[in-house]
Amino acid sequence: MPDTIHHSDRQQNQYVGRFAPSPSGDLHFGSLIAALGSYLQARAQGGQWLVRIEDIDPPREIPGAAARILATLDHYGLHWDGSVIYQSQRHEAYRATLDWLAQQGLSYYCTCTRSRIQQIGGYYDGYCRERHLPANGAAIRLRQTQPVYAFYDKLLGELHADPALAKEDFIIRRRDGLFAYNLAVVVDDAFQGVTEIVRGADLIEPTVRQIALYQQLQQPVPSYVHLPLALNHDGNKLSKQNHAPPLPNGDPRPVLVEALTFLHQPLPENWQDLDLTLLLRFAVENWSLATIPASGFQGQ
Repeated sequence: MPDTIHHSDRQQNQYVGRFAPSPSGDLHFGSLIAALGSYLQARAQGGQWLVRIEDIDPPREIPGAAARILATLDHYGLHWDGSVIYQSQRHEAYRATLDWLAQQGLSYYCTCTRSRIQQIGGYYDGYCRERHLPANGAAIRLRQTQPVYAFYDKLLGELHADPALAKEDFIIRRRDGLFAYNLAVVVDDAFQGVTEIVRGADLIEPTVRQIALYQQLQQPVPSYVHLPLALNHDGNKLSKQNHAPPLPNGDPRPVLVEALTFLHQPLPENWQDLDLTLLLRFAVENWSLATIPASGFQGQ
């Protein structure tokens, strides 16, 4: 395994969770669900809660968004442990991981276009696997030797992937030279010693790819919890692309109460009389995944 991955100063068996937003816009109510759920899950187990800014795709990033995201988390009382990691400062680790995979024969260069892949049904067919192409103008794909067809989610139970997706040699470095999300997220979660990933259900699909990459890198696989998605009036998930409004910067308590209600968590009868610290303390002490309904789940 690459030396740049293995790092953790956590105590053995300590819970480590994280929230890892991309700075493509401000936090909105859907983001708050993921942040709050991961925060409460970590704090309820006496664990660490880390924050990582996933700024590996500059064309999609909004200037100042990263600083506003951190300020919003702080305003809502979601205080993280340790230093914030920025993926833009982790390129050396990603390059080292790509080098290690290449040395193990677990990656190769590919020049197939998106349109070609769409024409053959939407999943890559391994066309460049044995072509031994040069690096110039090529993407890098993982040679999928350990496909993962299903995984266990603590909230949703066993989830099965499309076999074609599970078997696909997916991209780990893009043709434009940018590192792929699936590579960066696995390298960083392993580096930070993350033991459980709590995030939105829109990220269920890539989970089997990420688990496969953990295994190829000989890293422990974290456990997973995928939370329900907040939807807008049109039934689409709240997202920056759908112009979801930023979280308000006034009194955070009513918005947190709305988020707790969305997650089917109990509320103190007198929450209006509690300050932010006491409200969050109550939420931590009463946090339960068991009360979050898994039926009719958006994102499955």
